[in-house]
Amino acid sequence: MALENYLKERITDAQLLVSELRKTFDYVSVLGSYTKTKSIVSSTRMTSVDDVDNECGFVFRMYDGTHYSEYSTNEIRGLDAQKVLASVRLPKISQPFVQAPVLEEEEMVQSFDRSDAHPVGDEEILDRLTQIRKYCEEKDARIINVHAVYRRRSVSKIFVSEKKVLDQHFDWVNCMIGLAAREGDVIQQHYSTRNEADSLKALEELDEAKDVETETALKLLKAEPVEPGVYDIITDPTISGLICHEAFGHGVEQDMVVKHRAKSAEYVNKQVGSPLLNMHDGAAAAVSAASYFFDDDGVIAKDTHIIENGILKRGISDALSALQLGQVPSGNGRRESYKRKAYTRMTNTFFSAGNDKLEDMIKSVKHGYYLCNTNNGMEDPKNWQIQCTAEYGLEIKDGEFTGKIIAPVIISGSVLDLLNSVSMVSDELVITGSGSCGKGHKEWVFVSDGGPHMKARAKLG
Repeated sequence: MALENYLKERITDAQLLVSELRKTFDYVSVLGSYTKTKSIVSSTRMTSVDDVDNECGFVFRMYDGTHYSEYSTNEIRGLDAQKVLASVRLPKISQPFVQAPVLEEEEMVQSFDRSDAHPVGDEEILDRLTQIRKYCEEKDARIINVHAVYRRRSVSKIFVSEKKVLDQHFDWVNCMIGLAAREGDVIQQHYSTRNEADSLKALEELDEAKDVETETALKLLKAEPVEPGVYDIITDPTISGLICHEAFGHGVEQDMVVKHRAKSAEYVNKQVGSPLLNMHDGAAAAVSAASYFFDDDGVIAKDTHIIENGILKRGISDALSALQLGQVPSGNGRRESYKRKAYTRMTNTFFSAGNDKLEDMIKSVKHGYYLCNTNNGMEDPKNWQIQCTAEYGLEIKDGEFTGKIIAPVIISGSVLDLLNSVSMVSDELVITGSGSCGKGHKEWVFVSDGGPHMKARAKLG
């Protein structure tokens, strides 16, 4: 049975339970979630075709006039409302879920769909991946391991309350090629992704990239460590996106403001970056890995303009943190699963394009590096320090590439110093969605980020 059909058949059950529970609670909603992931891998040492990360379940949210409480279950058909009541109306609850005003909703009944535009059968996918892998293995004897990966994540959800009946289905495809190269005692690894809402297009893009990515893995064998210091840098769109995600993503999540853990609360309507910078987040701001039609609070997806010409204007929020702060929810309430709490989470987070040409940006660098291929990062949203890792960098002297490559590269320092140093922003925008993000060390959700090329001044190590 299709994911979306299974959940749609539970809408009537959800409505009956909402009606029954409303006799006790001022507000009741039910979120139903069904996810399924197909993973296909062709590597030098093994192949696999698997269904992974599959789950289905439901979560109730109830408001008793003072506090919100929740109850989760893997099935609602035949569920007795008294069982829900017994679990959340305990006489000695020491730490209620959330204390906030009642949620006010507009009436809405709507279905949404963004299915895989060109689905491809498992056998054909595996054959395409195997051809890519073998091509890379045979291209150069220094390539010692290759894995080509296809992963399609299918998500269906329903949201039912007294005023809303919503359902959605969407697919997202991530394809990746990972390579290991060896020369003497030196071993380097390189990876690259292609991400689309279209299986055929993602596979074709991965195939087109196989030469470039193989050559990059081989070039990394000559990489040298960077001499620590402060340099002019040009970030490719993946590094721009990583900076965007780490610098102001977590820092403007409003549940962090509620807990007094975000310095951004002190800087609303103040200059936090170069006037060239504009930052957005939202499931409706782009079509990528974190795009959906409504969030796990039943709020329709939006595009939030967080930084306007260097000025911090607003943050992002889930429904309950918005209630606590007297704000309008931004549609960023997301759960790791139906078993987990909803938090304010980033979706598609990116800097907007500017007006500069990449070639002019490179020519403007006296001595610095062009940083490529996002790896990982972290930030301290309370003190605004940042650390971002690029897979490699290409040296620039007097406006030209020297041929020297450095790896790995770590950008560190103050968020405000880094963003205020941005002096050029390119006229192209690239958003990629191949990773996930945690809230602290847990609560993982899929995200995407990106931006244009940016020229800045940064500490490298």
